Amino acid sequence: MTLLLAVSRAIDAVTSFIGRWVSWLLLAAVLISAGNAVIRKAFDISSNAWLEVQWYLFGTVFMLAAAYALLKNEHVRIDILSSRWSKRTRDIIDLALHIIFLVPFAGLMTYLAWPWFWLSFQSGEVSSNAGGLPIWPAKLAVLVGFALLLAQAFSEIIKRFAIVTGRMVDPHEEAPSDAAAPAAEVAHD
Repeated sequence: MTLLLAVSRAIDAVTSFIGRWVSWLLLAAVLISAGNAVIRKAFDISSNAWLEVQWYLFGTVFMLAAAYALLKNEHVRIDILSSRWSKRTRDIIDLALHIIFLVPFAGLMTYLAWPWFWLSFQSGEVSSNAGGLPIWPAKLAVLVGFALLLAQAFSEIIKRFAIVTGRMVDPHEEAPSDAAAPAAEVAHD
């Protein structure tokens, strides 16, 4: 289990690095969007390439941040149900659903995205819009995004198993607030 937790920490480190890095792409997309809008209104000049760059950047952020959202426990849940369950039940359900649904889905999407990207790259596929950009970078973002999500799913499975079996404390478990600590001490006096 020690080796698996080390692998999990390595995956988490890569996911954290990429998750923090892609936030800068969002800033770039906003600046390009604003600059493009100003130039279009002020000088009546427009370019499909700039519009596609915005789309590429936003798509890349979305795809590469999915694994980071899973790492930070910010992924979508049905809170109305899970909030009623005990912590242990939520952990077991997370573990089972990651194995049953997330790994097969992310694995299938990674498997299918590879030839989709590779064919586009080899053929030099370009957008059909006038002044359009090559398509393969966007398809590469899809491939890398699902591969990262798959790796992070394995990391989460390792951590959930360690938590359920008592070998690890949940890093997402809320620690008691400092304000509550003195009140608890007073109650015991």
